[in-house]
Amino acid sequence: MKVAEAVGRALVASGVGQVFGVVGSGNFHVTNAMAAAGARFVATRHEGGAATMADAYARVSGTVAAVSVHQGCGLTNALTGIGEAAKSGTPLVVVAAEATQRRSNFHVDQEALALAVGARSARVTSAATAIAEAAVAVRLAVQVRGTVVLNLPLDVQQQDVPDAARTLAAVSPPPAHPLVTPSGAEVAELAGVLESARRPVFIAGRGARGPGCRAALEALAERHGALLATSAVARGLFHGNPWSLDVAGGFSSPRAAELIQGADVVVAWGCSLTMWTTRHGRLIGPESTLVQVDDDPAALGAHRAVHLGVEGDVRSVAEAALASATGDAVDSRPGYRTSDLGQTLAESCDWRSVPYEDGSTRERIDPRTLTIALDEILPAERIIGVDSGNFMGYPTMFLTVPDEQGLCFTQGFQSIGLGLATAVGAALARPDRLPVAAVGDGGLMMSAVELDTVRRLGLPLVVVVYDDEAYGAEVHHFGPDGFPLETVEFPPTDIAALARGYGFEAVTVRTAADLKPVRDWVAGPRSAPLLIDAKVVREHGSWWLEEAFRGH
Repeated sequence: MKVAEAVGRALVASGVGQVFGVVGSGNFHVTNAMAAAGARFVATRHEGGAATMADAYARVSGTVAAVSVHQGCGLTNALTGIGEAAKSGTPLVVVAAEATQRRSNFHVDQEALALAVGARSARVTSAATAIAEAAVAVRLAVQVRGTVVLNLPLDVQQQDVPDAARTLAAVSPPPAHPLVTPSGAEVAELAGVLESARRPVFIAGRGARGPGCRAALEALAERHGALLATSAVARGLFHGNPWSLDVAGGFSSPRAAELIQGADVVVAWGCSLTMWTTRHGRLIGPESTLVQVDDDPAALGAHRAVHLGVEGDVRSVAEAALASATGDAVDSRPGYRTSDLGQTLAESCDWRSVPYEDGSTRERIDPRTLTIALDEILPAERIIGVDSGNFMGYPTMFLTVPDEQGLCFTQGFQSIGLGLATAVGAALARPDRLPVAAVGDGGLMMSAVELDTVRRLGLPLVVVVYDDEAYGAEVHHFGPDGFPLETVEFPPTDIAALARGYGFEAVTVRTAADLKPVRDWVAGPRSAPLLIDAKVVREHGSWWLEEAFRGH
């Protein structure tokens, strides 16, 4: 057995069940080996799409995924998606063929490229060690929750592996990332802070999306009268809870932001407290006691100084804090949960309850009007991938999601062009839900080749394009100061026609009445994916972008 085949089989034996990629000469044999060993391979049209699909699949499925790329240019094409995955702590293995001869056209320093975007680098060094090195790469990705680039040199790939069958038989998936048990002293200190709190708020992040976390946090919040919020990546975690404020940060509604700012204690649960979640620090009041819970000690206080850092996984810490609290007093404290607030909370913290002047015309639809209508038309059991840009707050906040698995938010690198691939990867991980890709026209045009991947896979995907014929963030950032905008504005494009060319059903939407074909598609067989080219008004920037610009 050659190294290329042995490595592919070892990766699958280690738990890799889903692979995305673009196959060339250097990764042909390893990719076929993974498929032959039982992994599902999805051929994408660009390596950047492959990396983001794998990232989204791993996030939603909770398993390690893989990307397979050609040496040199195949890896460089995938780097933005790899950077997003690395910044977001996604367990991902990038299998990269490697040209080690410096005179090769394909030679680049692949180790340096991986490290430059925050990924870890590994290499298959010999036939004798190939299987073990492949298994170690998967184990590293799983146990440190990180992205690993596994370089596979072309010359090593052709070597014969000694006793391959016996060595492969000993390979098995690695154990999951170990749970971190909190110290009794830190739990006691947290319990003491909560006991003295009068207006506590919990903000849950990616680290709170695991099994049992919602129940543990809701029980502790009930005991202390805490209001509940999430970061954007964990949106939907408290869906249906009457004390939920929805998302904390730049996407917060005015009432939600007011309540978070009024908290005397804020506890971040598996939440990194970035500038987006804290509105550049302004969302958390200067007199608030800030606590952060995370199973990674390096995350504690990394973005903002905290009064108390508790090392431990979210569920364990919440359950321990509740046990400590009920040891002193069984009765729940009212905290922030007053009867007056309870009567109005659901209405006042929902963006749909915030009045707005509909800016729709006969030629362009207000993105709020569009998204509210789509929320009512599309099935509630959905999974949404959102691209970056001026538009992104509208689908993120006006399209409801059923739980913490309803939104796949690939925004660690804040790159546009990832939204379509995000929705594809998420759709494959959750085939029971309607996948929705919410993208801007700029991001869609960057990634349009993956419309072909959607069609080939037969996904009933809805692509919503917020088409303002510009890179809207730059228009609204620089336009008010009188700068020329020709470099960020574009002539009209018939995006619906483009989608039809890829085999989509498509509709151009200028008014709410134009959404009837969307209703028909939802009611029909959904035999082809659907693209909605929504010509949205472009006179004003979105509220979240205005909030973000205040931080600069």
